[in-house]
Amino acid sequence: MKLLRLGEKELISAIRKEFSVMPKSLLVGIGDDAAVIKAGKTHFIFTKDLLLEDIHFISSFHPPRLLGRKSLNVSLSDIAAMGGTPKYAMLGLGLPFRTDPGWIEDFFSGFKSAALDEGVNLIGGDISRAKKITLSVTVVGEGTNIIKRSEAKPGSILFVSGTLGDARQGLLLLKRGFKLGDDKRADVLLNAFLDPVPNISLGQELSRLKLASSMIDVSDGLSVDLEHICQESGCGAEIQLEKLPLSPELGAFQRKLYDFALHGGEDYQLLFSVSSEKIKSISRLQKKYMITPIGCMVPEKKIILIDQRGKRKRLEIKGWEHF
Repeated sequence: MKLLRLGEKELISAIRKEFSVMPKSLLVGIGDDAAVIKAGKTHFIFTKDLLLEDIHFISSFHPPRLLGRKSLNVSLSDIAAMGGTPKYAMLGLGLPFRTDPGWIEDFFSGFKSAALDEGVNLIGGDISRAKKITLSVTVVGEGTNIIKRSEAKPGSILFVSGTLGDARQGLLLLKRGFKLGDDKRADVLLNAFLDPVPNISLGQELSRLKLASSMIDVSDGLSVDLEHICQESGCGAEIQLEKLPLSPELGAFQRKLYDFALHGGEDYQLLFSVSSEKIKSISRLQKKYMITPIGCMVPEKKIILIDQRGKRKRLEIKGWEHF
């Protein structure tokens, strides 16, 4: 197995095949936002995320307090995508030898604030010397009605929370020298990248009310993450381009709005499918959350993009992949 011959999807598929024999207690394994293990009447949800300096973040751009928050929140977003409640976290931390103690203090201040926001307890981890900052976060949650990627059905309506593309534009603004406080419109985009907020309460309500048949958090870009739902569910999708939710702040700085919405990544919104008979219940949730219908699931195993003039074309998948 050589990475030069494999993309990220192919590598995960190969690992999944190698470890295909699983115990009966494992309800959800490799291939979803998190793993789920049944222990008695409780469903435990496990997720892991890795953040590496100069790959997932640039330390000169990212205030350490906000990096501490983000390092936990991206894992909490995986728990949200399963409809669960996060409970415990473990942190693996690799630091260069001469890391400023003030940086470490600010990082843990942010990590703690994100943990307090959602009632999560840090219960352990590991620390090591490293050439660059390395963050490895494991979160354990609980849930009852687990929402998987693999249960979408043709005819279901696709919804997404929040707005799309803001985080990618926020990163571009950081690279252009923008800082928090320079511009109110820019701050919205900068915060979308620097300090994303997991949609835990929305995920919990979708689970409690049994409304979502499938769900994923949008971390690698809408096109990539929708493809995950389609592949796991064995169906396709149609997306209405003009229905993609866009913020006015994104429009103030970017002309390629739909490209950013489709392929931007790191939005950490929830993308989910709902059967047509449950749409009225979703309309009640829309009074509390920003939820937008953007398309539907279809039997044919491909993703079709429909533009403002009704022209149909196959959606190009080009979000974030590591290899």
